[in-house]
Amino acid sequence: MDFNLVSHVLDILNPIEVSRLVLLDARTLADAHVPPFPPEFPALLMGVDSPELAAHLREVLLTVYPKKHEVNLVEGQRLALSEVEGSKVLHLADLEPSTFDFRPATCLYIPALAEGTAFESFAEIVAHLRAPDGCPWDKEQTHASLRTHLLEESYEALEAIDAGDFASMREEFGDLLLQIVLHAQIASEAGHFTMTDVMNGIHDKIVRRHPHVFGDVEVDGVDGVLQNWERLKEEERGKKKEGKGLLDGVPLSLPALTQAQEYQDRAARVGFDWPEIEGVLDKVREEIEEIKQAENQEQIAAELGDLFFVLVNLARWKKVDAESALRGTNLKFKKRFGYVEQNAKKQGRNLSDMTLQEMNTLWNEAKKIGA
Repeated sequence: MDFNLVSHVLDILNPIEVSRLVLLDARTLADAHVPPFPPEFPALLMGVDSPELAAHLREVLLTVYPKKHEVNLVEGQRLALSEVEGSKVLHLADLEPSTFDFRPATCLYIPALAEGTAFESFAEIVAHLRAPDGCPWDKEQTHASLRTHLLEESYEALEAIDAGDFASMREEFGDLLLQIVLHAQIASEAGHFTMTDVMNGIHDKIVRRHPHVFGDVEVDGVDGVLQNWERLKEEERGKKKEGKGLLDGVPLSLPALTQAQEYQDRAARVGFDWPEIEGVLDKVREEIEEIKQAENQEQIAAELGDLFFVLVNLARWKKVDAESALRGTNLKFKKRFGYVEQNAKKQGRNLSDMTLQEMNTLWNEAKKIGA
């Protein structure tokens, strides 16, 4: 790295938060998909020596920085954009490679984003909550006490996904992230593991289980990926010598439909599946007949369970998430029944005083208006 050039650039960009500046050779981002530094720190990318590299840097930076983020392009010892050329500001999205002369001495300076935009800052806030001068409530929490909150936040995130509400997704993902970081902080304080251990573990697992991306393994489409995934996990279980089976990794606390679909997915990846969907449809009909022939509540419950299970398999064959499908139907029922209830009130009547035919009339109205 040319430190004389760095010194010249710092003089041009003065004043600058030199103590927090990240210095990187631009070529280290040549294969990157996201910036490898916290956006709360200003960064100087040295050696933007070609239009192709500049175009790639712009796309990488736009994954984190807004299009209107002001940057500085420095050619040698001068700003590439100046008042003489008609503007004081260069926006990241306007970094057009064909406009500038890129040379080995060309640098790109990216000012810091606002405080609170980096993961490290978020982890610091959570640690502060647990510190002696932090929040009394947060300091008292344990893994067990936070279990309900983790579950609630997970379901709220799923609800936002089901609704296609991107603003809510953004908020709920943040709430979910808070739970994860808080659990990691509690574990760190107890000496069990740190957030770094969590990230390193999932990093290594992703790389290990994607040899078709990060290695030289070739797979045939999505089915090949899933089959290879199961082989790798089977090898991992063998190395751990825990005696766990293929289905033991599915959490018992999952909703029943999700659990059933995960069991069936895993079994299918190793070939335990009907060869054609007709086998599933035949099984649905068979289970319905067995329900009709059930003689007591215990048998009815068992046969209904079998029917639910095979219906989940049908959903899997049709590439439908059974849990999401039922949630969608639940929501649809809630909206339509709410319409019936509201219109009954408008008539000054209680639902219990209405006939089934009257309620069905309102129900059909709700269907017509798309409720």
